[in-house]
Amino acid sequence: MAKFLRKGDKGTPGINTASLPDIVFMILMFFMVSTSMRQTDRMVNVKLPEATEATKLERKDLASYIFIGTPSLQYQKEYGTDSRIQLNDSFRTVKDISDFVAAEREALSEVDRELMSISLKIDEGTRMGIVTEVKQELRRCSALKIMYAARKTAPAAAN
Repeated sequence: MAKFLRKGDKGTPGINTASLPDIVFMILMFFMVSTSMRQTDRMVNVKLPEATEATKLERKDLASYIFIGTPSLQYQKEYGTDSRIQLNDSFRTVKDISDFVAAEREALSEVDRELMSISLKIDEGTRMGIVTEVKQELRRCSALKIMYAARKTAPAAAN
């Protein structure tokens, strides 16, 4: 019988990490492509009202957002605590809405201009006076597709 000899204790071989940078790079690229960045910084506090029959917006790229609510704490010294209108990254008045709508229409392609809609994100504690003024100004500049943002809640159970 032949004798089997060990040629020293070699231990377990190391893991090959040559492809590890490729894997990390692919994961990084996936998250960079699939993540969308916030386009505007919110300067007003908005707690959306509740709704039971809310539907999800299909094409967010065709929606322009108008925020109405009380200014954030960092802006309250300068602007007070009354409800304010935020268009893009600045506080504006009702008179500035027509320029905002015109600029948003120009940014879209000619085919999509008819599909453009305005989404109003209004704090649930905001008085209706400022909302009515905004709606009247939107009507004057022919922005007739208006959506109201809301939190979806479960419908009440019938007894």
